[in-house]
Amino acid sequence: MPDSWWRRFRAYLTPPPLPDPLWREAMDACPLAQRLDRPRQNALRELVCVFLARKRFHALAGAELTPLHQTLIAMQASLPAMRQGPRALRGWREILVYPGEFKVRRSHHDDHSGVVTEGDEALIGEAWERGPLVLSLADVQLDLEQPWDGFNVVVHEIAHKLDMLDGSPDGVPLLPPHIQRRQWIVAFQRAFDHLSNDVARGRDTLIDSYAAESADEFFAVVSELHWSQPSVLRRADAAVAELLTAYYGPSPAPH
Repeated sequence: MPDSWWRRFRAYLTPPPLPDPLWREAMDACPLAQRLDRPRQNALRELVCVFLARKRFHALAGAELTPLHQTLIAMQASLPAMRQGPRALRGWREILVYPGEFKVRRSHHDDHSGVVTEGDEALIGEAWERGPLVLSLADVQLDLEQPWDGFNVVVHEIAHKLDMLDGSPDGVPLLPPHIQRRQWIVAFQRAFDHLSNDVARGRDTLIDSYAAESADEFFAVVSELHWSQPSVLRRADAAVAELLTAYYGPSPAPH
């Protein structure tokens, strides 16, 4: 057995500790983590160590990715997984980081004409099923600078990853025993239908209209609100807000 393989396996089982100076620097730059109580900060630090040991970062298109950047991404990615623990981070390994927006080729099938068209779409984040997490570093930084504006690209994409743990994303992640699956489905479907109806009628909505794209996007968007604007989410739909608090734990955002 090659020694390098054994070192990697040992690090997987027992992740190396995060150096104190790097952790303090990351804490200073991440308001979401700063507002956690001490036990949750300690739990977050342990999960960040697991995340950094098990994931591989790749800087693309000239992105400059420092250890601090990696730690800050790991912190925000680990926040939604704290209640579930390291198993919530399984099933994928790679994180691709672009300096800013990146383009992906999309195919669109018109159900009426049967015509398939292709075009480029600019994104700031993407989560592939059984594949990498893709992020815009500029938007990660913007979310750190404006943590309470209702948006967080890392949280959004990690919500998709949590949703994918039991198969294709459908807005229903693996739920802990204290949350009834039927209760979740009923509440989220009702909220999604209500939002979709409002968007279709051109009404202003508290939840970003992008959430009406699909059930899985709805879950990802309201997850962003839970971590960055929970008061807005409660006004929009109290039942969904309550379920997300049960799933993720209390939001550190100002109430």
